[in-house]
Amino acid sequence: MKTTLLFVLRLIVAIIFFQSLYFKFTGHPEAMHIFSKLNAEPWGRRILGILELGVGLALLFPKTQLLASFAALGLMMGAIGTHLFTPVGIIVKWDGNSDNGQLFVMALISLVSILIYLILYSKKQNLTVYQLISKEILKRSE
Repeated sequence: MKTTLLFVLRLIVAIIFFQSLYFKFTGHPEAMHIFSKLNAEPWGRRILGILELGVGLALLFPKTQLLASFAALGLMMGAIGTHLFTPVGIIVKWDGNSDNGQLFVMALISLVSILIYLILYSKKQNLTVYQLISKEILKRSE
C-alpha cells in the first residue's frame, strides 16, 4: 500500500506538470501573459516547459524519482513564490479572463504532494529528510 501511495503522490505532480505543457509550448495567451509579467517571454516559458517535462517524466521512473522529487519541490516553491511575490498574483487575470486561482491551487497541490512523498519515502528508508538528501542526492555516507 505504501509503495502505491508513493507512486500516486508522484503521479499527481507529474500529471499537473504534463497538463501545463500545452499552455507553455503552444503560446497560450495566459502563459504568455504570465511570462511577460516576469520579463521572461518567450524563453522563460519554453525553458520552464522543458524542465517540467523532464521532471514530470523523471518522477515516473524508480531510478530518477528521488532527484526529480527534489527538482519538483524547487519548481513548485518557485511557482508559489511567483504567485505571491510578483505582479502575476494568486489569481491570474489576462485579456478580460481569469484563472480564478487555479494555477496557484495546482502549485499548492503539487507542493503538498511532493512534500508528503518525501516525508513518507524518508520514513520508508528509515532516514530523516536531511539524511536522505545527504545520502541519496549528495551521495555522502553517514
